[in-house]
Amino acid sequence: MRERVEAGVQVCSDDSKSYAAMEGLAHEAVKHSVGEYVLGQAQTNGLESFWALLKRGLDGAYHRMSGQHLKRYVTHFAGRHNSRRADTAEQMRRLVIGLLGKSLTYRQLTGKAAA
Repeated sequence: MRERVEAGVQVCSDDSKSYAAMEGLAHEAVKHSVGEYVLGQAQTNGLESFWALLKRGLDGAYHRMSGQHLKRYVTHFAGRHNSRRADTAEQMRRLVIGLLGKSLTYRQLTGKAAA
């Protein structure tokens, strides 16, 4: 975690023992184990909402996400999550702006030449 967290970033998590390695970093934890879900600025609701959206996409649309392209799926769902409060027209405007100057060839996507 120390390699991935930028200096000065406030990390919020639940009280899972796996976050014990965060010691020394700016870290606040809510104690889900005792029914605490918000502590000052610390809460995990946004992250839990994001993972729920990703899981629904896996179950409902994609059924399988390859490890090779997992970063693309996560980026796709991060964009959806971050624009969820915008109306459809605004979401489409952001999508088009994001596509400008970008391309992804079949070879880049698969590592194979087109048939």
